[in-house]
Amino acid sequence: MRVLLSTYGSRGDVEPMAGLAVALQALGAEARVCAPADVEFENLLARAGVSLAPAFSPVREWAMKAMANREKMDFPKRAAEIISAQYEAISSAAIGCDLIVATGLFPSTAAAKCVSEKLGIPYIYAAYCPYFVPSTHHRPHEYPGKLHPQGVTDNRVLWELDIQNMNALFGGAFNNHRAMIGLPAVENVRDYIFTDHPLLASDPVLGPWKPTDLRDVTQTGAWILPDSRLLPDDLTAFLQAGPKPIYVGFGSMPMHASKDAANVAIDAVRSMGRRMLLSRGWADLALTDDGDDFFIIGDINQQALFGRVAAVVHHGGAGTTTTAARSGTPQVVVPQIADQPYWAARVADLGIGVAHDGPIPSVASLAGALEIALTTETRERAMAVAQKIRGDGAMVAAKLLLESVSTENRGLRDHA
Repeated sequence: MRVLLSTYGSRGDVEPMAGLAVALQALGAEARVCAPADVEFENLLARAGVSLAPAFSPVREWAMKAMANREKMDFPKRAAEIISAQYEAISSAAIGCDLIVATGLFPSTAAAKCVSEKLGIPYIYAAYCPYFVPSTHHRPHEYPGKLHPQGVTDNRVLWELDIQNMNALFGGAFNNHRAMIGLPAVENVRDYIFTDHPLLASDPVLGPWKPTDLRDVTQTGAWILPDSRLLPDDLTAFLQAGPKPIYVGFGSMPMHASKDAANVAIDAVRSMGRRMLLSRGWADLALTDDGDDFFIIGDINQQALFGRVAAVVHHGGAGTTTTAARSGTPQVVVPQIADQPYWAARVADLGIGVAHDGPIPSVASLAGALEIALTTETRERAMAVAQKIRGDGAMVAAKLLLESVSTENRGLRDHA
C-alpha cells in the first residue's frame, strides 16, 4: 500500500503529515510526503524516516513576501501559478500510489484533487482545525477583498457566500487548469476539493467538532510527530540555573505588524522579574543584550521543552497550541492570521491560558496576559486538561485510511 501525503505550507502544515506518515509506515504501508523542500522540512522528514517528494518550490521566502503583501496579492493569478506547478510535482510523486491525502494551501489541494482524478487514485481532504470546515457553529475564513457583509450573522448564509468568494478567487484558475488536462469544469470549487466527508486532525478536547448538517466529518485527533531529540546542553544548563523561564516564539509568523515583538517580549518578561527563552522563528527574533536571564534558541524539541517552562507565549498555530496543551503548561496566544484566533479563543475557553487581544502586543498587554497565565488556577487547569489530550490521532487516521483503501479495493473486486 502506497500513500501520498500532499501539502504546501509552513511547518504547521508539514509536521502533522510527517506524523501521519510515521503511523502509516508502522502499519506496513509506504508513505511519502510531497511538501516544500525547505531545509528545515528536509531535516524534519529525514529525522522521521519519511521520504520527501519536493513540491514545486520551497515555501519560506514566498510565504514571508506573501504575508507582507497579503492585501495586494492577486489571488486568482497566484492560484493559477501554484495549481499548474504543483500539479506537475504531485503527479510525479503520486505514481504508483493507492491514495492521496491532501491539505495545506488551497491551490495545492486543488492540484492534488486534479491529480487524483487524472490518475484514478482515491483522494481524501484533511483539515487541522474545525475553523476551516463548513459548519453552522462558526463563520468562514475571510479573504482580502472578500469580507463578510455587515449585518449578516447567520453562519449558514455566510458559508453560502463563501462558495461564491472561493469560486471568484480560485474557480477560474482551477477550471482553466482542468480544461488543459482534459477534465470537466466544477461549479462549486470549495466543496469539490473539501469533499463531503473530510478528516479533521484536531484534538476533540482542544478543537472539538460540533455536528452540523453542512458537513460530515471524521475527527481523528491531532497528527503528532514524536520527537526524541535531546535538548542542547547549553539550554539544559540554562533551564537548571534558575526558576522556570517563559518561552516566547511565533513560529512561521514574520510578525510584520509587530516589528519590535522581541523587544516587547523581553521588556514584559523582565518587568516581571522572570527569565525567558526566545525562539528565533521566521521573524528572526533576537536578544537585545547579553544578560544571563535570557536565552535564544532555534529549532528545538518543543515536546521536551514545554514541560520545563513556566508559560508558552506563541502565535496560536495548531501544532504549537496542541504541544503546549499536552505539556500542561499555561499559554498566552498572540494570534496573527487564519485559524490562530480560533486557537486563542479555545485556550481561553478551556481556562488553560490567555487569548491576547489582537496581533500586536505591548509591554503592558503582554505582561498583563502573563500575570493571568501564571496564576495557580490557570496552571492547575492546564495540567488537568493535559491529561485529556489524545496522542494517538495519527495512528487513528492511519488505520482509517488503510481500511478505506482496502474496502474500496474489495468493492472493486466484488463488482468485477
